[in-house]
Amino acid sequence: MHTHHPADSHHHRPQRVTNSLLVALILTLAFAFAEALAGWWSGSLALLGDAGHMVSDATSLGLAAFAAWVAKRPPSSRHSYGLGRAEVLAAVANALLMFLVVAGIVMAAIARLSTAPTPVAGGMVMAVAALGLIVNLIVAWMLRHGEQTLNTRAALLHVMGDLLGSVAALVAGAVIYFTGWMPIDPILSLLICALILFSSFHLLREALHVLMEGVPAGMDMPEVGRAMAGVSGVASIHDLHIWTLSSGRIALSAHVAMRDMQHWQATLAALQALLHDRYGIEHATLQPEQMITTHVVNLSKIRVK
Repeated sequence: MHTHHPADSHHHRPQRVTNSLLVALILTLAFAFAEALAGWWSGSLALLGDAGHMVSDATSLGLAAFAAWVAKRPPSSRHSYGLGRAEVLAAVANALLMFLVVAGIVMAAIARLSTAPTPVAGGMVMAVAALGLIVNLIVAWMLRHGEQTLNTRAALLHVMGDLLGSVAALVAGAVIYFTGWMPIDPILSLLICALILFSSFHLLREALHVLMEGVPAGMDMPEVGRAMAGVSGVASIHDLHIWTLSSGRIALSAHVAMRDMQHWQATLAALQALLHDRYGIEHATLQPEQMITTHVVNLSKIRVK
C-alpha cells in the first residue's frame, strides 16, 4: 500500500517570479547594448567584458524565465512529478555558460597583459560602470527578494558577477583616470573571474546533487529515520530514501514496520505531520508492513521420554 501526502503547495509557483525574471531580462539586455558601445569607444576591456557578461546574463535570465514557466505545468501521464526539474536543468546550463564567459574574459585579459598597454578612456569607463552598477543593483534586488530556487539563484549568480564586474570597471576607470596605470583593467577582470568561478562551481555541484537524487543539503537522513521510528505504533523504518524533486520540493519513501496494522491510519497521519512540520517534506510514499515476531524454543527445557 502506497500513500502520498495530498499537499503539494510548491507546484503552483507565483506568476510574479516569471514577471521579475522578464523585467530583469529587459533591463539587462538594454544596458548590455549601451555598455558594449561605450566599451568599444573607450577601449576598455573591463567594459567590453562586462557587456559580454551582461549578454550572458540576459541569456541566463531568459532561460530562467522559460524554465520557471515550464515548471508551472501540472503533472501528466508522461511526467508524473511535473516538470519542476526544468529549473534545475536551467541552473546547470547557466553555470556552464558562466564558465564559457569567464574563459573568454580570461583569454582577453591575458592577451592584454602580454602586449603593450592599450589606451583606455578612464572617465567614460567610470561613468558607464557607475550606471551599470545601479542597473545591476536593481536587478539583483528584484531576484533576491523573489522566490529562491536553484533557477533564480543561478540567474542571481550571473547578475552578482555582473555587479562585481561593474565595480571592477569603476575601480579600473578611476585608477586609469587618476594614475594612467593601464594594467589595472585586465588585472581586475581576472580577479572578478576567479570570484565568479568559485560561485559557479558551488552552484553546479548543488544542481548536479539534485539531479543525482542526493539527500537534500542540511538534512540528516539517519536522524529523519530515527524520528519516524519514534512515532507511536512504528516498530522500525527501513528502505528510507530522501531526495529533491525540484527546488523547495522534497520527496521521501520508506517501508514502515508496524506493531499492529489496525493502527496504520492513525500512524500514517502522525508520520505525515512529523515529516511536514519538522522537515518540510510534503510528498511521502510510505509502505506499511506487519512486524514479524519469532518465538524461540528453549530445547534444554524439553524432556524426551
